[in-house]
Amino acid sequence: MARPCIAIGQLSLESNSFVSTVSGLDHFRETGYLLGGDELFGLRGGHGEVAGMLDALAPAGVDVLPLLAARGNSTGLIAGDCYRQLKRSMLENLRNGRAVDGVLLSCHGSMVIEDIDDPEGDLAAAVRAAVGRDVPVIMTLDLHANVTRRMVTELDALVAYRQYPHDDTFEVGQRAARLLLKILAEGIRTRVGYAPLPMLLTAFNATTKDDGPFARLVQRAAALEEDPEILTASVFFVGSYIDVEEIGCSVVVVADANQEKADRAARELAEYYWSLREAFHVVPLSVAEAVERGRAIDGQPILLLDTADTTGGGGAGDGIGLVRELLRLGVTEPCYATVVDPAAARRCAEAGVGARLTLQVGHAIDPRWGEPLTLDGAVKRICDGRFTYDGGILGGQTVSLGLTAVFSHPPIELVIMSVATYDWGDEKLRTVGLDPRQAKFIGVKNMMNFRFGYRDVMRGYFLLDIPGPTPCDMRMLKFKRIPAAIYPFDEELADRFVEELSIRG
Repeated sequence: MARPCIAIGQLSLESNSFVSTVSGLDHFRETGYLLGGDELFGLRGGHGEVAGMLDALAPAGVDVLPLLAARGNSTGLIAGDCYRQLKRSMLENLRNGRAVDGVLLSCHGSMVIEDIDDPEGDLAAAVRAAVGRDVPVIMTLDLHANVTRRMVTELDALVAYRQYPHDDTFEVGQRAARLLLKILAEGIRTRVGYAPLPMLLTAFNATTKDDGPFARLVQRAAALEEDPEILTASVFFVGSYIDVEEIGCSVVVVADANQEKADRAARELAEYYWSLREAFHVVPLSVAEAVERGRAIDGQPILLLDTADTTGGGGAGDGIGLVRELLRLGVTEPCYATVVDPAAARRCAEAGVGARLTLQVGHAIDPRWGEPLTLDGAVKRICDGRFTYDGGILGGQTVSLGLTAVFSHPPIELVIMSVATYDWGDEKLRTVGLDPRQAKFIGVKNMMNFRFGYRDVMRGYFLLDIPGPTPCDMRMLKFKRIPAAIYPFDEELADRFVEELSIRG
């Protein structure tokens, strides 16, 4: 008898509708990876979902049909022809390979194409059409996924990350693969309970590493799985920077043949989720107030969090507002900061290490959020920016910041990069020879991962009020397409929606 065959495919990226760039295939190659066919097996030994899937399937006596693996750093919209080429390649490998008994897909859940709001739903439907209704299809998703009705309809199960910062991607891949093996071995017919919520929340208070609101939600979801009929339960925070008509936080519960139980569990968890909504609010500080508070803390470094330019949320990384403010305030303590500006990095390289020059830097990629800054200083280092991630969704992967320079304008050491890459920890500083312990203030463009990357060295951190496409309050952005009844934009309408959801349930 032929061994069962499981297909594995990945197309994972988070979009930001407030970033002006439209990205193509090169974005995946430069900021993550793009692997076709058997190249997918090269992800073995890594930290991501595909590595976890392969690990769980290895002892199960099944064959694996590799489709395609594409992962990229968060960015703006994805070009339509890029998405269609990736989708076509995945489907061609699926149709041209041997018949499969199940499919595992790894996606983000908040990707947006120029002309498609819900590519994950579109991909799920296309895979479903290719394999039929009797072949189980399971998708892993970032907990920031925007789960749509189409995704729920086309998939047999959805499995989300449970940790934020994201350090459980390998385990998520394992969970999904083991669930698929269980479905095949026991002939399970899954039933998916889905409860959408009219909420767009900031992720800053959504860490699962303490006893905060999202940690409690995740714990309650995991507890549901103690019921043998509940196969998996997930809570989704949604990528809050996508401007689409069908959007919001959600809960998904997958049960074994019991639709009523799946629906009831999803609805009850969603009602608890709604009750916690105000706990996610944050209040950012001016740079001046953050510096004053940081000076009162013994030791260093103090992290100054420019979360509105988070490259992991789609920001271009080209913001220079923090540096501008530090100079205006006359800060004298050693400071590190980063900016993405390919032209400025090139000028530094042309001038050479040790050269002094006047440099215009910042807001070169997405100029809507500020003006460039003119600095006089010296070039301290030039490198190719290659580094390997210590952990997270790209753990073990080697990427490059592109041509990179360290430009010294005392007291600030400015790392000027050519490519916006995902922020996990302090790898970008270390790869250019900067020791975080030597700075009093470090500008960090990250909403969450700094809690891991700097946990052994930081002495404090402060959230800054600086303009950008990934702010800590969704109301700072000009959405055009989201529903009117959504929190926190209109709490009264949103509350009415939730009441109706409870009544319908």
